[in-house]
Amino acid sequence: MTDLAIAAYGLRKSYGDKTVLDGVDLAVPQGTVFSLLGPNGAGKTTAVKILSTLISADGGQARIAGHDLAAHPQAVRAAIGVTGQFSAVDGLITGEENMLLMADLHHLPRSEGRRVAAELLERFDLTDAARKPASTYSGGMKRRLDIAMTLVGDPRIIFLDEPTTGLDPRSRHTMWQIIRELVTGGVTVFLTTQYLEEADQLADRIAVLHDGRIAAEGTADELKRLVPGGHVRLRFTDPDAYRDAVSALREASPDDESLTLQIPNGGSQRELRSLLDRLDAAGVEADELTVHTPDLDDVFFALTGGDDQPHLPRQPKETVR
Repeated sequence: MTDLAIAAYGLRKSYGDKTVLDGVDLAVPQGTVFSLLGPNGAGKTTAVKILSTLISADGGQARIAGHDLAAHPQAVRAAIGVTGQFSAVDGLITGEENMLLMADLHHLPRSEGRRVAAELLERFDLTDAARKPASTYSGGMKRRLDIAMTLVGDPRIIFLDEPTTGLDPRSRHTMWQIIRELVTGGVTVFLTTQYLEEADQLADRIAVLHDGRIAAEGTADELKRLVPGGHVRLRFTDPDAYRDAVSALREASPDDESLTLQIPNGGSQRELRSLLDRLDAAGVEADELTVHTPDLDDVFFALTGGDDQPHLPRQPKETVR
């Protein structure tokens, strides 16, 4: 267990009659990104608040950075940093003053605080804006400042609760690079996100939280293999070639209006070669072949029962060959 940055067993939390966490187990190795996914209201933020000592669990146990969460909360707080959904930046003061305030809260000597603040402002490309009111910062700049403030205490574990919500694509990708650099430096990141592509890009392991329980956990590839639905779509411009393909591929689902065929297929090289060989044998050539493999969108909706999440960004699932 010594290689786990976060280990939780049977976490439970209820608010009145509503059970938010119902026996959640989590194991996060040091120096990795662990992403917790789930519909709005699934309990992601509650889990973060419990593990970061902001609220108490009703049941279960947890060790954070080797410290018992219930017995030694101060030791846990000294080892972690938290960036929530809403920025902790004070817009009435400058970026530099926000950093120095965090240094004071961590009881750093004045000279040490100024050094750390200057280094982090430079690291997050905020030096030029350091003496401007934080209220003038863009959303991406505020998020960078927020994480820089979190790093003043040199935490080895960082909880990022939906850190890129509301950011434009460029700022989101900048934040991804920052997270990757943190992990390269040995930091453990516990990430909740509503962007499925974000978890796919960053996380070493992913857990899907639904109805207070972990519905599935694994690497992105492992989770994708849980969901059936891989297929190849063939499109034809010649109606005769389309009819020949329908005859040759009996298992296909035809769409006469668009002259397309959908054939169950996992997308492996062997399966694709077999399909192309069958088309060659029938003397048929498709004008377009598109491969679809299940992605985290499919996993999410399969595991959560198709919860209505219209704001979840749907990423393209198909690759044209």
